[in-house]
Amino acid sequence: QVQLVESGGGLVQAGGSLRLSCAASGRTFSSYAMGWFRQAPGKEREFVAGISRSAGITTYADSVKGRFTISRDNAKNTVSLQMNTLKPEDTAVYYCAAKGGIFFGTREDGVNYWGKGTLVTVSS
Repeated sequence: QVQLVESGGGLVQAGGSLRLSCAASGRTFSSYAMGWFRQAPGKEREFVAGISRSAGITTYADSVKGRFTISRDNAKNTVSLQMNTLKPEDTAVYYCAAKGGIFFGTREDGVNYWGKGTLVTVSS
């Protein structure tokens, strides 16, 4: 069993930055590929970024590529999402997710654990 707890959300002006963190419980964190999804009001949840178990491979949605960076620290059981040059359309609840396997991919299929989410609001 893995529990995921996100933090770091908040209100920021367009062009600003935020860093989200996800703390995972359990001793098997390094066995999971990790990722972030987001859900904007009235929209379906969508993939944001993913990172492989060893942190060697990262993937990003086109909408955040070049602005967001995902990273993980297996010694500290954490995964982070550095978000720069934020836009109003980045406003959403951001969810941390753990998926068994080496690579995270871009789909929700195969996600074993979800966090409860943290709200990011970007004002124009």
